[in-house]
Amino acid sequence: MRRITRKQLIGLVILAVLAAAAIITRLLIYRGSDDSLIWSWPESGIAELRRTSIAVAAIAGVSLAVSGVLLQALLRNPLASPFILGISSGAALGVMTAVYVGHLMGRSAAGGGAHPLPALAGALTALCIVYLLGQRRGWLDPLSLVLVGVVVSAICGALIMFLQHLAPHGLRSDLVTWMMGYIHPDVPAALLIATGATALLGLAAGMALGRAMDAGTLEDDEARSIGLAIGPLRLVMFLLAGVLTSAAVALAGPIGFVGLIAPHAARLLLGPRHAVLVAGAALVGVVLLVGGDATCQVINVSGGRMPVGVFTALVGGPAFIWLLRSGRGRA
Repeated sequence: MRRITRKQLIGLVILAVLAAAAIITRLLIYRGSDDSLIWSWPESGIAELRRTSIAVAAIAGVSLAVSGVLLQALLRNPLASPFILGISSGAALGVMTAVYVGHLMGRSAAGGGAHPLPALAGALTALCIVYLLGQRRGWLDPLSLVLVGVVVSAICGALIMFLQHLAPHGLRSDLVTWMMGYIHPDVPAALLIATGATALLGLAAGMALGRAMDAGTLEDDEARSIGLAIGPLRLVMFLLAGVLTSAAVALAGPIGFVGLIAPHAARLLLGPRHAVLVAGAALVGVVLLVGGDATCQVINVSGGRMPVGVFTALVGGPAFIWLLRSGRGRA
């Protein structure tokens, strides 16, 4: 990795401070019995639940952000995001199927946090389909990946709506809440450890691939002329992005826009070099999801707290339009 410049170091420090502020805010803020906002250190039992929520949001944020950097470099398209390949839709379909089958068998049903294995199975199945159909002449082709991903996502979405139609009202409500993105305060320790390790390994691997991704943004012939094995690099990036997105969806549901916005926000502070960009995007992912979860505790609506996936969509949607209209998102 190239030496970190003064500007990049300052940018990383700023992002780290923002991430720490988001974590502290989420730990301290809550609503009292009279619906008033209170800032204080929580009791031990409550503190444990909040620490779990912070860990879930941070792991999902890092996973989605790093996956976004990988996919934008892989597809050479700054508008690419983890959900462009249909992985989140595949995970959601896996959870929907597991919950509905459990309902038919008379078992109690719950949202995505209780079904990590079906979420991972659905996501990895979508990943395999996109991988098999997204090749041209034996290597992954960026355009084919996008087109196949859109089709896979549309098919999974149709099957999800069909299962929602079949589900009873109470179960349908739980599934809709999970699909909007939900930071659960009570996640099994094994799932938290597994997804946390996946996020850390993905972050380290993304940083290690930084120089290769810099070269991979060139045209294929130019990249090969400097000795880059473009086909194997795309395969590694594709698989790594898929596994990271699968872990995030299994943990917190299909939360959108984090993988799109985090790389761009980090790029504004740190520049385009991918090794530093991966680390910066990971910090932005923590800020977006932990900070978003804290903000959702403040926004109290008649049906309860705003789901964090709704918050990221409200922030990410206008940002996406700005990127598109400003020309920064031109492929």
